[in-house]
Order: sequence, then C-alpha cells, then structure tokens
Amino acid sequence: MRRRPSGARSATGRRPHYLAGAGSLVWLFLVGLPLYVMLAASVRSRSDYARRGPLAFPESVTSDNYTGAFTSGFGQYFVNTVIVTVCVVALVLVLVPPLAFAIVRSRSRLLSGVFRLFLLGLAIPAQAVIVPMFYLISQAGLYDNLIGVVLPTAAFCLPVSTLILSGTMRDISPELYEAMAMDGAPPRQIFFRLVLPLSRGGLSTITVFSALQAWNGFLFPLVLTQSESTKLITLGLYNFQTEHGIDIPGLLAAVVLSTMPVLLVYLFARRALVQGLMGVGGK
Repeated sequence: MRRRPSGARSATGRRPHYLAGAGSLVWLFLVGLPLYVMLAASVRSRSDYARRGPLAFPESVTSDNYTGAFTSGFGQYFVNTVIVTVCVVALVLVLVPPLAFAIVRSRSRLLSGVFRLFLLGLAIPAQAVIVPMFYLISQAGLYDNLIGVVLPTAAFCLPVSTLILSGTMRDISPELYEAMAMDGAPPRQIFFRLVLPLSRGGLSTITVFSALQAWNGFLFPLVLTQSESTKLITLGLYNFQTEHGIDIPGLLAAVVLSTMPVLLVYLFARRALVQGLMGVGGK
C-alpha cells in the first residue's frame, strides 16, 4: 500500500487556502456587524439603545419604530419613490431598445459618431451639470414636481443602458438577421420578433440598473424638490434628525424599510444583472 506523499492535495484537487479563509471571515465581520446593528437597533426602544449601546442585544423587541416611520410621513415618501422609479424604468425601456437596435444594425458613420458623443454622458457626473439642470427644470415649470426628478434621472441612465443593451444585441448571430431579411421581414418585424426576445437578459439588466439609480437617487431630489409632498425616501431620512438629537432606532427602521425593495430586486435579478454587465461590448 503506497503512502500518500506529504503536501498532496485533497480529494477535490485543491489545497486549503487559510489566508483566503481568514480574509473572508474578516470581510464577513466587517459587513455583518453594521447589518446587525441596523436590524437590532430598529427593533429596540430609544431608551434601551441609549443606555446599553448599539452592540447590545435588544431587551425587548418592539415594532414602534416601524409604525412611527410611517406615521411621520415615510409612507408618502415611499409612494413617491415608487412612482419615480416606475416612470424612470418605463422611459428607459421605451427609448433604449430602438436606439440600441439602430446603433447595432446601422452602418451610418453619422449614427456611429452620434453614439460616441452620446456615450460622453458616462464621463459627465451629475454634480457638474446640476446648476444648468436646475435652471432648465425651473424654466420648464417642473420644479418641486416628481416629473422634474424623473426626466434627469432617466437621462443619466440612458448612456449606460444603451451601452449594455447594444452589447447584448451584438451577441445575436448575424445569420438570424439575414434569415429574417431574406424572408422579407421589415426592420420593425425583426426588432419585435427576433431582437427583443433574444435580448431579455440585457433588458433585465437595464431594468434593474435604472430602478436602482432611481430608487437610490439623492442629488436630483435634493435640488429639484422642496415640499413634503414631493420628498423621496433618501430625503425623508432627514426627518429623524431634530434640534434635540437623532432618533437612531427610528432612523435605522426607516433605512431597513427603504433597503428592502432594493434587496429583493438584487436577490431575484442579480444573475441577469451580472451577466448583462459582463456582456457589455459584445463578443
């Protein structure tokens, strides 16, 4: 019977990497500790949190922080954020697929140049154009209106979404385009019957991306809205800060409520999002 040589690999063919395991544990601790503090504080009373500190286990679990968040107007902010997110996603899904299809199928140098100019939006941060954006929205009579938040948010989602979807459409085999063209199918029929069904991964990606951008948006709601009726979630969190201090358990309960939709979207659509981003640029 032969002895197994020292240092040989395990049955799986891989050696244990203790340094990577230790690093993973450190990363898990750094990520898990803030999550624990947030979830534990959201079900603790304000006096318990102030007396025993953020790391202590709750003496008693209470839902007062969650109910207090909605009674303080957080429900209206939640509805406004849903409206803005749905409108932004709808605009992106209406505008981006025809634009990406034209970019992929057209051989025009003019359209290619327009696409490169369009992609300059990737290099322009929102902070650089917020002043002219405020002027345009005010002149259009959309200041302190949810539409005034929807339009610039969707505009800043278009470059990335177009880049992602055009990369997905380039992965479609040219033979399929040629086969439908030889059958006499017009471009409109090719777009609806061939391109859209085969671009579901890219469409899912731009849907998730634009929804996250709209849901987590802060700069445009901060500058382009003012009244309580048009506030979004990211601004509504300021209501928990008063001249007497900060209601930390109530604030963290509101943070939990605001992150739940984003977490659910990520859990159900993370595979489509990663695959779509990996496919940017085509083959």
